[in-house]
Amino acid sequence: MTDTSNLQNASVVVALDEGGRVAVLSSRDAPHGEIFLPGGRQEPGEDPEQCARRELREEAGVTAVTWRHLGTYAITLGSDARLSLYLAEELSLGPQELNDTEEDFKLTWWPLADAVTAAAEGRFLLPAGPLALLLTDRLLDKRSG
Repeated sequence: MTDTSNLQNASVVVALDEGGRVAVLSSRDAPHGEIFLPGGRQEPGEDPEQCARRELREEAGVTAVTWRHLGTYAITLGSDARLSLYLAEELSLGPQELNDTEEDFKLTWWPLADAVTAAAEGRFLLPAGPLALLLTDRLLDKRSG
């Protein structure tokens, strides 16, 4: 059985601008050029939304006025660690606040439909991004319908 003792709670964010574009990150360290959404592990004392807000600000240089919780999911069997997904809107842009392990993170803005297609093609590094994008796409369909 896999050791899950080192897994921590984490948050991932779909940052959606007024033009329907999503903040997408890339890194030279991604093994096959995969992409990912802003997110990461909770720090001591943070709740999931505080983590999401911090990770979005640090990794993408983005702050948001409107936050919507998309769901919380188990990271894996045998662990209490949870993954919280968020949609962030009404964005303001600022500088990235990258640490040493993130210094090569490159921010790009993708139309939501293109990001969903990339998710369907398996181009994301981790499964949380595709799930968050699909939940966002579904939510927006309901809003417009």
